[in-house]
Amino acid sequence: MYSAPTDSPTRPPGSRAALTAAAFGVPALLLLVLVALEWRPLLSLDGDISRTTHRWAVDSPGVTRTNRILSDWVWDPWTLRALIAVVVVWCAARGAWWLALWLTGACAFGSALQQGLKAAVGRPRPVWPDPVDSAHYAAFPSGHAMTAVVVCGLLLWLLHRHGAGRAVWRAALALAAVSVVGVGLTRIWLGVHWPSDVLGGWLLGAMTVALAVATYDAYGPGRRTAGTG
Repeated sequence: MYSAPTDSPTRPPGSRAALTAAAFGVPALLLLVLVALEWRPLLSLDGDISRTTHRWAVDSPGVTRTNRILSDWVWDPWTLRALIAVVVVWCAARGAWWLALWLTGACAFGSALQQGLKAAVGRPRPVWPDPVDSAHYAAFPSGHAMTAVVVCGLLLWLLHRHGAGRAVWRAALALAAVSVVGVGLTRIWLGVHWPSDVLGGWLLGAMTVALAVATYDAYGPGRRTAGTG
């Protein structure tokens, strides 16, 4: 006997983004626990990689100088925050106040989470007899890596939301990927972060973006409620 198909329950707004946040948040939490407990295999791997890259950095001053420019200027967190500030002002000037406030809140949340975890974990940075760069505050998570993911992720979401053309989208995606991966590698190369600090920054940054998108989907203008088409 044939039965008429029934509609499947409508997924609540932002549920996909919330699942994505959990997908990044769970490994981030696991990594945080391992770092806080000073899990020996992780510390050993961090040390092996860091000693190797630091030796390369000392032996290659030209490459190290380039990494310092990229890390301290091009991909510096304040440079990226200035970029998102320009976008916030642009949104506000066009009357998109909710979007401007949402962007500001997402970045503020990411910064607060980053600084809170640094203070809570208090992980020391690598110490070298012949350092090629210096940094302040605790090591975990990497602020450079996390800020790059948050800013690039939010900007990519905005481009996708406003229907950017294929060429623009591909160029933006490539630039974001280079920036996120590149800034993490520069921090390891310069010897100011352990590899797991960078990985933690990437995971926490992606979680922050996913949570922000879930919030926008659930509470932003034009949101859909469960049961509506």
